[in-house]
Amino acid sequence: MSNQKSQFNTEDWWAVYLGLLVFVLSLGPFGGLDIIGWVVTPKIWTELSKSIGAFSKNYAGLSNFLSLFLTYVAYLVVLTIGAASLGLKLGKFIYGFTVIFWLTYACVLVGSFANIAANAPGDIKKFNLSWSLRLTQEAGLICALLVGLFISNFTPKFAESLREAARPEWYIKTAIVILGAALGVKAVTAMALATKIMFLGLCSIVVAYLLYWALVYLMARTWFKFSREWAAPLASGISICGVSAAIATGAAIRARPIVAIMVSSLVVIFAVVELIFLPFVAQHFLYTDPLTAGAWMALAVKTDGAAVASGQIVDSLILAKALAVQGIRYEPGWILSTATTVKIFIDIMIGVWAFILAVIWCTVIECKPGEKVKVVEIWHRFPKFIIGYALTFLVMLFICLKAPGQMGAARAGSGAADVFRSLFFALTFFSIGLISNFRKLWEEGIGKLALVYFVALFGFIIWMGLGIAWVFFHGVKPPIIGG
Repeated sequence: MSNQKSQFNTEDWWAVYLGLLVFVLSLGPFGGLDIIGWVVTPKIWTELSKSIGAFSKNYAGLSNFLSLFLTYVAYLVVLTIGAASLGLKLGKFIYGFTVIFWLTYACVLVGSFANIAANAPGDIKKFNLSWSLRLTQEAGLICALLVGLFISNFTPKFAESLREAARPEWYIKTAIVILGAALGVKAVTAMALATKIMFLGLCSIVVAYLLYWALVYLMARTWFKFSREWAAPLASGISICGVSAAIATGAAIRARPIVAIMVSSLVVIFAVVELIFLPFVAQHFLYTDPLTAGAWMALAVKTDGAAVASGQIVDSLILAKALAVQGIRYEPGWILSTATTVKIFIDIMIGVWAFILAVIWCTVIECKPGEKVKVVEIWHRFPKFIIGYALTFLVMLFICLKAPGQMGAARAGSGAADVFRSLFFALTFFSIGLISNFRKLWEEGIGKLALVYFVALFGFIIWMGLGIAWVFFHGVKPPIIGG
């Protein structure tokens, strides 16, 4: 019984619980209730007093600061309940989350300043701007990442005091659960495209798995002379899905805990590097092939948080450039949905792959008399937040298909939920930076592993990922608004 309870009491499951809570509350408009419309949303601004406001017009009388404070309290309460259930130190968590929340939101506001964010001609005219970096409001995510990195690497004691609440995997998985609802609404209006993205996503990751893992494993074993204990988690971490894959593989082959820890640290470091430059590369070269760019982010960036977040940035950057250069106004969200869908299939395969490796290690490499690997291990290693993502997607899709007259309510509800999702994204960026102390990892002897990671990632994985994304997604484009 206690084992069963522990299986349902993990960050993975709490991402499902919190994501479903936001989703259920977002269904209020179907019954004429605006339950979460008070959530604060950032706006492009030149006057700080007009930088935020409640999402829904039904709460227009709510003061801007009260909307922000209520949002902070809502996040703090539900996350603290989860933290208590997970056995975290509540005092440190509450303190850490409070600091992280307000610093993150400050970064969001900086990124929303008109001269930084404005990209649409209407916004530039509205604010009478003579210039703009045209980075969109996603600049706030980059700002959050950089501030987190600064704190981690230049004020390590302060960073350590916040560590209990710096949980990027929890935040991003919760965001992905919420994201399913928005994809469900979009799928109704473009069912053929949504189905195509799912099919192509599955095909692309099967190819990626077979190529990536074998190449990295062989390189680590033959060129760099790593043992199997190091080579297998390293191959999974670099080639598949970062932290989750490295940990699952380490457990499957019963590697020492230090192996997964070191590989996971590398994954986060390189994900930060990719996150800073890869979306801008995609904007420059792939703005005419937007869904290829989304799939590339999922196949190249190796953590759920960084991959989906890079999909978010690419979505905004490419939409802005397509509008400015081609005059095409793509419907927002499809590039992000492509990145998320491909990443979801990658996550699904982690459990299967870990099970296959467990069987190989048990029966061939470290064969012990009478030892067998149970099929239930697939379930134990399966990323549970995917269940929440599938539920929010399917429920919203079913509602919209059965009640097409309620599309307005569906958009209102999913829009409010998306504000929560966006803030979870921002918290993810800040947390990724906060846990990335480059100096400390170097002191722990991570240099040789980093060399393997660098050669594999920049030598062939990023470029093979681009090739695979192009093969499967070339020419597949989002719906055009007004087109």
